[in-house]
Amino acid sequence: MDFPLLRERRKKMEIVLATRNKKKIEEIKRIAADLPVTILSLENFPNCPETVENKDTFEENAVKKAVEVCQCTGKPALADDSGLEVDALNGAPGVYSARYAGTSGNDIRNYEKLLAELKDIPDDKRGAQFVCCMALVFPDRTVKTFFGYAKGRIGREPKGKTGFG
Repeated sequence: MDFPLLRERRKKMEIVLATRNKKKIEEIKRIAADLPVTILSLENFPNCPETVENKDTFEENAVKKAVEVCQCTGKPALADDSGLEVDALNGAPGVYSARYAGTSGNDIRNYEKLLAELKDIPDDKRGAQFVCCMALVFPDRTVKTFFGYAKGRIGREPKGKTGFG
C-alpha cells in the first residue's frame, strides 16, 4: 500500500487511529512502519469519547469517526468502517455487519443468520464483497477517503477462526 500524500511530507507526522482495537492498531502500525509517521491511538487519548456509527454508508461512518477524533486530539486522524455486502441480500448486511444478528461483535450469530438467509440461494447467486473505507482527516478540515474491496462468494458453511468465517 502506498501513501504519496504522506511520503511527500518532509517532517514526521503524528496520526491518531480512531480505534481502541489492539489488533487493528498493531496491523496499521506494521503497514505504516516505513512511512514518516508516528502512529498513536485512542489509548493515548483516553478522554476522547466513542463515536456512534449511525450513518448510512461506510464512508460516512469512517469520516465521522476521523472528524471526531481529529477534533478531540487536534491531530490528523485515521478511521475506518468496513463490512460485508451480499448481492442476494441487496448489499446487506453492509454497515450493520458487526451487529447483523442484533448483538455487536457476535460473529457466530452474524454468520449463522447470514447462512440461514442464504440457505435457498444457489451457489452462482452468492456473490459478495468485503468493503473497507479509510478516512484521513487533518486539523485544517482536509478529508481524504480511500476504499478497498475483496470480492468473492458466500460459502455454505463457516471457514476460518475469526470474523464472519
